[in-house]
Amino acid sequence: MKEQRKDLWSIEADLRLITTNGHVTKAGKCVMGRGCAKEARDSIPGIDQKLGNLLGEHGNRVMRLTRINGADLASFPVKHHWKEEADPELIERSAKQLVALADKFGYTGVVLPRPGCGNGRLKWADVRGILAQILDDRFTVVSK
Repeated sequence: MKEQRKDLWSIEADLRLITTNGHVTKAGKCVMGRGCAKEARDSIPGIDQKLGNLLGEHGNRVMRLTRINGADLASFPVKHHWKEEADPELIERSAKQLVALADKFGYTGVVLPRPGCGNGRLKWADVRGILAQILDDRFTVVSK
């Protein structure tokens, strides 16, 4: 796993991840109100509805959502509900699912934010310890 101080949206990648939760509103949309999820929602029309539909079909897991600026975009679940703190066990599971996705589709440049460390209220030192055991050098974790 590599780390860089860069913007999630400007670093070159073939797969970009946004941290998400598993809560779907009555309207069928995933709550995407903070951080990079909000940035995605504000710039990609209907992404909250698409993720809401996928959550209903497949549950709260890593899923490809769309393609934007030459890279695939996928969800990286860190919370079960938007109100909760991020769940380290969910982050570990998501990281393992991410590796499987990268293996399956041959991604070699994967970028994600520090999962669970903003609105999720976890400490990067703790999350880093989880990810370092799972993610290899195909994966870059960015922070501003």
